[in-house]
Amino acid sequence: MELNNLRAFLAVAESRSFSAAAEQLHLTQPAVSKRIAALEDSLASALFDRVGRKTLLTEAGRALLPVARNVIGELNRVQDSIARLGTDIGGRLSIATSHHIGLHRLPPVLREFTRRYPEVELDLHFMDSEDALAAVDNSAVELAVVTLPQASLPSLNIEPLWHDELVLVTDPEHPLQRLDKPCPDDLARWPAIVPSRETVTRQILDQALLPFGVRLKVAMETNYIETIKMLVSVGLGWGSLPVIMLDDSVRRLAMPELTPTRELGVAHHKRRRASAAGEAFRDILYQHRQRR
Repeated sequence: MELNNLRAFLAVAESRSFSAAAEQLHLTQPAVSKRIAALEDSLASALFDRVGRKTLLTEAGRALLPVARNVIGELNRVQDSIARLGTDIGGRLSIATSHHIGLHRLPPVLREFTRRYPEVELDLHFMDSEDALAAVDNSAVELAVVTLPQASLPSLNIEPLWHDELVLVTDPEHPLQRLDKPCPDDLARWPAIVPSRETVTRQILDQALLPFGVRLKVAMETNYIETIKMLVSVGLGWGSLPVIMLDDSVRRLAMPELTPTRELGVAHHKRRRASAAGEAFRDILYQHRQRR
C-alpha cells in the first residue's frame, strides 16, 4: 500500500471532495483520482460512492479511515522527531571514563553539560581506560574519556584534551626524601606501588625508567590512582602520580631526569554516527581542553 495513495484517500475522506483534496495536496484532480483508483485496486474494494455532487465513504472506506489516520499520524510524528534531532538534545548518552578523570577532569564538564542539556540521561561508567576504549570499540558506549593509548587504534577517532604530567612521590618521611640528590638507581632499593603492566600509565613509567636500567621492586599493583596516593601517603612505598593530585599528604621526589607525561582525551568510533547529545558533550569537552 503506497503512502501517497493513503494520503490522498485521507484528504478526500476528510474533505469529502476530490477537488478540495487536490488543492490540499498540491495535485491535479485527475492525479488524486488516479491514486484513489490505485488504492482501491490494491484493496479490491471501492472506497467512495459518488452520489450526485457528494463523495461518500463506502463500508470499506469507513473501515480504512481510522487505520489511515493512525498510519499517517504516526509517520508525521516520526518525521517531526527526526527533524528535531538537530535542535532538541535529549535521549541517553553512554560515556565510559577512568576514576581519575571522572574525579579530577570531568566535574566542570558534567556540571555544564547537565545544566545546558537537562533532557539528556547520562549513563556514566567508571572503568580502566583500556576497558573503556574496548567498550567504544564494541559500541557498548558512545564516548570514552580516558588515558590515551600510545599506539593508534584503527577503529577509533582519538582526540587529546589534556597533558597529564606524572611526578614521583613518597610520604614526607620516606628515606628517599633524605637523599641530597636522588637518582633513578635509588628507586630500585625501595618498594614501588604502581599500576598493572597492562595499563598505559605503567607502560609510560617503565619506558621512562628503561634508559636507566631500573628494575622496579613492586610492592603492590593497583589501577586506582587514588589508592596509589593513599598507600604512598602512609609509607608503603613510592609511586607516580599526576601533578594535579599533589597535596600535603605526599611529597614530590626531586628527580628532573624522570618527567613522564601521558595524554588524556576522548575517543569515539569512526563508523558510528554521533548522537546530538554526544556531539554536544564533545563540544563542551573541547571548551575545557588544556590550552597548549
